[in-house]
Amino acid sequence: MLEHIDISKIIFLDVETVPLVYDYSKLDNETANLWDKKSKYIQRYQEVSAEEAYQKAGIYAEFGKIVCISAGYIYQEKKDVKLRVKSFYGDDEKEILLAFNSLLNKTLKDNYILCAHNGKEFDFPFLGRRNLINGLPLPKQLSLAGKKPWEVPHLDTMELWRFGDYKHFTSLELLAHVFEIPSPKNELDGSKVAYTYYEEKNLEKIKTYCQGDVVTIAQLIRKYKGLPLLDKNQIEIIG
Repeated sequence: MLEHIDISKIIFLDVETVPLVYDYSKLDNETANLWDKKSKYIQRYQEVSAEEAYQKAGIYAEFGKIVCISAGYIYQEKKDVKLRVKSFYGDDEKEILLAFNSLLNKTLKDNYILCAHNGKEFDFPFLGRRNLINGLPLPKQLSLAGKKPWEVPHLDTMELWRFGDYKHFTSLELLAHVFEIPSPKNELDGSKVAYTYYEEKNLEKIKTYCQGDVVTIAQLIRKYKGLPLLDKNQIEIIG
C-alpha cells in the first residue's frame, strides 16, 4: 500500500476549526443570508433550518477559522525511532498559519508530504482556503494548481482504507479500534470543539485533542506499512 513512501518524509497533521461567529443570531445580515443560501445546497442540511445547520459552520472555510494545527514527524535518534509532535494554536488564525507555513517551508528541500485522516476532503483544502483568505502565499505542499494527481504531495489515511470504494467513510476512532491502536483518553470530540473554544475558552483541551489525533494517524500509517506501533516513550510532545 505504501511500499514506496519513506515514512520519515511524512508530516502527520490534524486541524481543528470553529465558526468565525459562534451564534447564528449574531451574524450580520449579509453573512446570514449567504449561509442560508449555502446550507440549502448541502444535502445533509436540507431537512433542517439554516440556524440548526449553522452548528456545522466551522467545517466550511468561508464561515470558519483554524484554532489549532498539530503536526508530527518520525525520526531516528541513535537506534530508536521517535515521533515528535508540535502544535500551533491560539485565537489569531493568521499567526497560526504563518507559524505552520514556516514549518512547511523549512522542509521543502526534503520533499515532505502531508498526511491526515480525511485530509483530502477537509484538512488540506481548508488550510489552502484559509491561507488565501488571510492573504498568505501557499506553501509548496498546498499549491496544487497544474499538478497531476500523482504529483500532489498528500496522503489520506481514510482514502487508503477505502481501496477505491468512494462510498465508504470510516472514522479515525474506528480504525484505531480495529487496529488496536491505543487512543489518548480525552472527553473531547469534533462536535464539541466550538463549544470548548467559545464557552469553555479552553484552547489547551483542543490542542491536546488535536495532538492525540496526530499520534493516532502516525500509528495508523505504521500499521498500514506493517511496522510496530510506537510506545509512549517514543512519542515527544514539544508544544
